[in-house]
Amino acid sequence: MPTILIVDDNAPLIQVMAPMLTKLGQVRFATSGAAALRQMRLDPPDLVLLDAEMPEMDGFEVCTAMRADPALEAIPVIFVTSHDDLEAELRGLAAGAVDFIAKPVREPLLVARVTTHLRLKQLSDELRRSAQLDGLTGLHNRRSFDEHLSHEWQRSLRTGAPLALVLLDVDHFKRYNDHYGHPAGDACLRAVAAALGSLARRPGDLAARVGGEEFALLLPDTTPEGARELAEAVRQAIGQLALPHAASLTADHVTASLGVAGCVPRPCAREEAEQALMKRADEALYDAKAAGRDRVGPVTPAAPDTRASALHTPGPLRAAGCPA
Repeated sequence: MPTILIVDDNAPLIQVMAPMLTKLGQVRFATSGAAALRQMRLDPPDLVLLDAEMPEMDGFEVCTAMRADPALEAIPVIFVTSHDDLEAELRGLAAGAVDFIAKPVREPLLVARVTTHLRLKQLSDELRRSAQLDGLTGLHNRRSFDEHLSHEWQRSLRTGAPLALVLLDVDHFKRYNDHYGHPAGDACLRAVAAALGSLARRPGDLAARVGGEEFALLLPDTTPEGARELAEAVRQAIGQLALPHAASLTADHVTASLGVAGCVPRPCAREEAEQALMKRADEALYDAKAAGRDRVGPVTPAAPDTRASALHTPGPLRAAGCPA
């Protein structure tokens, strides 16, 4: 069921509008712009009905803030306003609104407009999800992974929470394809992806296919120790698939090598820092391969360089070998 957020400092108006919308979705409310943004960042709604005129932070400012936040920018905003002049409407559209409803609110018009924009939001979400998924495995694709890495980096920067990354390669996959054929190779990748996805259970965890036989797990609010435990569980789950691999130089079944890295972000050049995190995980993956494959690579300490401030891991995180 979609969620509709009514934002208005006029509580009686909220009480009038809410019953009109109960058949269309779950109705929530906020009585100030700041409270609305806090609520949206915790649990984004599907549509916002926003009062244009509010004290301290008006609707135009709220809408502008939403469009600047990657987590909120796709949420449609309908202004509910007593203004009916062209200037106010243009200002709202410039801020990112999709529609206007004039006060006093008339129920048939309100229901019709909300129904239309909820349907458009549903179609938009479906298209967005389709563009974010890998066609073979159903996991997130590389573009989606990069976007989520950037988003989670910024979120961890705000909260001070740790961020961990696991990279995975299917061992000797080219030999598997050569021996069994590409259709069997595709089936193998789908099975590995299913095992990986089944262990990324938390809402913030992201499983992605980032290359041919390369996968990644992005793990917000996770220490390197926690990420390593999950990586080991993934390695074991892939082994338990018991997919025969007669051409493997490691085992008689399909195996995987994994590398783990983690950090607590601090202010820095974001893209450089994200690349450094990927590099650390890739180095740990290389260590796993060099040590014989079918294992989780150690979390390697960063070499001192000018990027030392990019990935800051004080206390236990640094002791665990996170990127510094």
